[in-house]
Amino acid sequence: MTDRYESPFSARYSSEYMKKLFSADTRYQTWRRLWVALARAEMRLGLPVTQAQVDELAAHVTDIDYECVAAREKAVRHDVMAHIYAYGKVAPAAAGIIHLGATSCYVTDNADLIIYRDALRYIREELAGVILSLCGFAEKYKALPTLGYTHYQPAQPVTVGKRATLWIQDLCSDLDEVDFALGNIKFLGCRGTTGTEASFMDLFDGDAGRIDEMNRIIAADFGFDECFDVCGQTYPRKVDSRILNALAAIAQTCCKLATDIRLLQHDRQLDEPFEEDQIGSSAMAYKRNPMRCERICSLSRYLMADAANAAGTASTQWLERTLDDSANRRISLPEGFLCADAILRLLANVAAGIRVNEKVIDRTVREYLPFIATENIMMEAVKRGGDRQQIHEIIRKCSMEATAVLKDGGRCDLGDRLLAQKELGLTAEELTALLDPALYIGRCPEQVEAFVVKVRKKLAGAKAFTVELDK
Repeated sequence: MTDRYESPFSARYSSEYMKKLFSADTRYQTWRRLWVALARAEMRLGLPVTQAQVDELAAHVTDIDYECVAAREKAVRHDVMAHIYAYGKVAPAAAGIIHLGATSCYVTDNADLIIYRDALRYIREELAGVILSLCGFAEKYKALPTLGYTHYQPAQPVTVGKRATLWIQDLCSDLDEVDFALGNIKFLGCRGTTGTEASFMDLFDGDAGRIDEMNRIIAADFGFDECFDVCGQTYPRKVDSRILNALAAIAQTCCKLATDIRLLQHDRQLDEPFEEDQIGSSAMAYKRNPMRCERICSLSRYLMADAANAAGTASTQWLERTLDDSANRRISLPEGFLCADAILRLLANVAAGIRVNEKVIDRTVREYLPFIATENIMMEAVKRGGDRQQIHEIIRKCSMEATAVLKDGGRCDLGDRLLAQKELGLTAEELTALLDPALYIGRCPEQVEAFVVKVRKKLAGAKAFTVELDK
């Protein structure tokens, strides 16, 4: 509907998978699946639940009457009870045993844990795909010299591929954070109103073993190996904080990476993908703006700020629980995942289509190379009998004069100035040999090769991918 607000993540940025995962259908069908699992486990463990009732519940997982739910919630002001009511309407023979012994957080929190786990798995897949795509880029340009920058001032040369490994290394660190978050998601189970399982002690006549077995059965139904050892009414909100911190870490890296590309595109050394009919500006027809990388930076700022929500929630949960987490979590967690997904989709598109302007890069390197080579030139002159301190002063003076010419709009004439210094004893051919960019990239090709092998081993089984963006 065009007369209602719609999240840009749904309308413009995020993947169909992630939008589906955080949809109302997925959430509330997961609630019903949890109610089915609870009824089935209770039946197996001897409570008065029949197979016919379990089957009836299972047959009506997907046919949710949202109008019925909305009308009931308006009357009772309780979303879970409204869904129980609507579920009982389509499964009347089982209506009396739906939610037996449970509290609302049995469905709300366990469903969230299931969805967040699946979302993290998808984010991991996207992240691994981007890393592998950049590995191919790093290998291709492992030996292409480019000017390095410190303080955004010209420094010693690196290679285009070596610079990409810095991005990849940070993304691999983010992958470790995602893996840690995934590895520490546990199931809440059905633990009662304050986590004491008191309702089930009554239902199971004090048989704690059957309660533990019930939770093991339900957890296994949804692919979890274990439940949290202890809890209040909810699962620990530290889990949410850990998840959003992992997503925010991805945003930090992607923002840095995209900023690097924006800076290099300004210098015409790299270009992000630009389609044949793409328009860079409504006024300046010649413009070729790095809109994808700008969008990555923009969304990354949102995601980094979003992480503060989970920290605030985790730090203000009173005693066994309080409900001031609910409204915040309905927004911050889904939007955090949708944002991370959008960022990685953009980065996948950029990584697969970065244009390297090799002639511009070479010209930039050679413009500064005489300055970079001065230490090697000084060492060569000393080896030929020159006085180190005298040679240093000659090179310093020539460098300052050449810099002044550059800043006045002229070309770099440092090479000509150095050749004119008889104390250096260099011929034009010897100076040219010392100005080979490959002499100044150190171990870059070797470092790239070794690093990429290590990363590919870490990501065995993952696949690089390209994303076609609609907008």
